[in-house]
Amino acid sequence: MTRFQANSLLLIAGAMWGMGFVAQSTAMEAIGPFLFIGLRFAIAGLSVLPFALREGARAATPLAAADWRAFGLVGIVLFLGMAAQQVGLLTTTVTNSGFLTGLYVVMVPFLSVLLFRQWPHIIVWPATLCALAGIWLLSGGDAVALRIGDWLTILCALCWAFQVIFIARAAARTGRPITLAVAQFAVTGLLGLMIALAVEPINLSAIRAALPEILYAGIFSGGIAFTLQVIGQRYTTAPQAAIFLSTEAVFAALFGAMFLGERLPPAGLVGCALILSAILLVEIVPALRGRRTAS
Repeated sequence: MTRFQANSLLLIAGAMWGMGFVAQSTAMEAIGPFLFIGLRFAIAGLSVLPFALREGARAATPLAAADWRAFGLVGIVLFLGMAAQQVGLLTTTVTNSGFLTGLYVVMVPFLSVLLFRQWPHIIVWPATLCALAGIWLLSGGDAVALRIGDWLTILCALCWAFQVIFIARAAARTGRPITLAVAQFAVTGLLGLMIALAVEPINLSAIRAALPEILYAGIFSGGIAFTLQVIGQRYTTAPQAAIFLSTEAVFAALFGAMFLGERLPPAGLVGCALILSAILLVEIVPALRGRRTAS
């Protein structure tokens, strides 16, 4: 697979995730957040399972216990991120959720320093200030205006940052991206259903009412999009992958306006622009500087 094809897969994943914010928001008019997560990722795992089985049959060597543990860790991080994002959507907008989730691109370099002592490019520091200014404007220009849903979405972004790091390491080591995708779906779906059975009402008529959103989120923004992410990250650089995946924020705002009638005030639009600029700065500037040095 060429790098252009891999980046195209990541762009498609970003678009599916952006539309997924709408499905996630409207589904909770009928069912609880953890039931939605559980059903969504159960469907995601079943939809991709045949491809994982074929991948396993073609593999030269079986996965070791350490590989399965790594896959399980990715699944736990995915569940924590999905739970924070899904519950956050109860008290924040699709547009806010999409842009705040995109902060994971800025968080990745900081986690690389803490976990692996890999210091980021100097542009990361002003980009972080730019992103924080964007959050402030997005919340209405008042720090206390950040609702609990916005803070949960920032927590979700932190989980996504861990997921990107862990996927890059696990997929590169095992060469089994589709198996990794199914494993993380299974863990996330199981945890979601267990919590839903414990704390949420289970109503079949409510599930039927939310079925279109569940199916879209499960098959497209779940099974297909997350699998495209894992595959694409094997064939492109981390900066390019982050840039293309961060387009989910743009698509979330676009689809939120198209289907939910959401509108941002001018300050919010400036805030979104600052966050997106931070995401692009932290990835593009180092790449351009490296190209000039090479030439």
